[in-house]
Amino acid sequence: MKVCIFGAGAIGGYMAVELARAGEAEVTCIARGPHLAAMRENGLKLVMDDGAEHVVQVNATDDPAEAGPQDYVIVTLKAHSATAVADRMTPLFHDDTAVVTAQNGVPWWYFYGLDGPHEGTRVESVDPGNRQWDIIGPERAIGCVVYPAAEIAEPGVIRHEYGNRFTLGEPSGEKSERVQALSKLLSGANMRAPVRPRIRDDMWVKLWGNVSLNPVSALTGGTLAEMIDDPDVCSVIRQTMVEAQAVGEALGVRFAIDVDKRIEGAREVGDHKTSMLQDLELGRPMEIDALVASVQELGRIVDVPTPTIDTVLGLVKQRARLAGCYDG
Repeated sequence: MKVCIFGAGAIGGYMAVELARAGEAEVTCIARGPHLAAMRENGLKLVMDDGAEHVVQVNATDDPAEAGPQDYVIVTLKAHSATAVADRMTPLFHDDTAVVTAQNGVPWWYFYGLDGPHEGTRVESVDPGNRQWDIIGPERAIGCVVYPAAEIAEPGVIRHEYGNRFTLGEPSGEKSERVQALSKLLSGANMRAPVRPRIRDDMWVKLWGNVSLNPVSALTGGTLAEMIDDPDVCSVIRQTMVEAQAVGEALGVRFAIDVDKRIEGAREVGDHKTSMLQDLELGRPMEIDALVASVQELGRIVDVPTPTIDTVLGLVKQRARLAGCYDG
């Protein structure tokens, strides 16, 4: 079986090492710059949260044409980077290649296979010009909710922080042979990979936090604990979640927990900086469209007002623009 990790950064690198160690797949990493050079020269190193270290040799290139057709292409690029490279993925495809969207936020294929009046609707904020829909094709998509945290400690070295769960699901909800085979492959490589019949429900539980905690942290500079322990800030976070839940439920999503339980879960993580705050501090592009603008757009589609989300979105966009971290 051939597996390509497209965008083998922190999460992609973690997956690549574990898959290579298991030995059940031929693994190719698409990367660039010093990280790619280090992988080619020294292999890809994974430092686990318990201190264990693993080094593997993987195929590493910046040219997908060198890799050739794959059985699975696991896209671990941030959503705002994926649209621009959709056409570069085509050499990786054969007729049955599946594309696994291992990214935060609303996926570009969200309305594919979704029963109801909005089936087939495109989400412009995460797929401008419908490039991924038209070039990749939603029939290839497998949903993936990423729970682990990892970072690139230095070029060619991934530091795993916590978690090993990658929840999978077909847009249609069926337990297809391809999604079950992928689940088996990941499970055999020290990763938890349950297959869910309602993958959008799982996506929304994570998105619930992303749409609220991420932008508010970028505006305040606060960690999860600092924001939630401040009553005024927490009230903004809570109202954002309430609005997001209304949008999700209008789209048929079932939330297994309530808003306060979700906030409590975030508080338990403690003094952790969100990914959006980390990107801002490091001067990297921020995932504003996939995590926040997408929820606003879905609210417009189902005619659910999102006044708090609208306000937070406007503020965080300007904060990011002034920092050179957003050009939308």
